Parts: sequence; structure tokens; C-alpha cells
Amino acid sequence: MKNISEHITFGESYKSQIAERFKINNTPPDGIIPSMILVANKCFEPVRNHFGIPIGISSFYRCKELNTKLKGSKTSQHMKGEAIDIDADIFGGITNAEIFEWIKQNLTFDQLIWEMGNDENPAWVHVSYSISGNRNQVIKITK
Repeated sequence: MKNISEHITFGESYKSQIAERFKINNTPPDGIIPSMILVANKCFEPVRNHFGIPIGISSFYRCKELNTKLKGSKTSQHMKGEAIDIDADIFGGITNAEIFEWIKQNLTFDQLIWEMGNDENPAWVHVSYSISGNRNQVIKITK
């Protein structure tokens, strides 16, 4: 497989420095890929197309072993290929807060999470999408 969506290659959808460091095979199984394609096209691509600039991905698919290593939620949607962490800081040009607000106002999603950072800008934006039952749940976490 070459691409998950227009702007996300298959390789970058599961790339992880932590997985590489600990020799964890984070390649998604075939059954997960349709969910990854869905979240990429319903959540990431509309953001990318709206702002018209490259936007970074800090985390997309995570196998159970990698999710455990990262101390992720035991029910993380990353393990199902239903969640993506977007980070504008990787390329610059816009802020994570701008991405968060645009998604909140314009897209259907399951969860939208303002992750870490501060009250002005999250460190990254977590957005998930499920094939059915999207809750449009908005959460702010700033430890």
C-alpha cells in the first residue's frame, strides 16, 4: 500500500521513534487499515485542505505493545486505527489551537482532545473518527 490518504503515506501512518528504539513492529494489520483510511479522509484531509499547508502527524496507528510503552489509554482508539494526533508545530505556519477550533466548528468526529500544552495552545490535537456512533466529544487536557 502506498498511501492512506492524499497527504499521508502508509509508512508515516505507523512511524514511531519509540517503536524503532524498542524494536516494536508497529505495522498495522490489514483489518485496521480501513479505519485508518476513514479517519485520514474524514479528519486529517479536511484540515490539510482547509489550511492549504503541510501539517504534521505525531501519532496515528499504535499496536498494543507501543501503546503500552507510551502509557496510552488501555482503550486508545489509536490501536484501532481510529485516531490521529496532529501537530502543527512540526511544519509551522498555523497553530494547534487553530486546528482544534477549526475541527470543532467544521467536522464530525468521535473525540477531539486538546492535549497538554497550555490554555493558549495544545501541544498536539487528538482527533478520532468511528465508522458509526461519533459523539463529537470535546475534551481539554492541560496537566
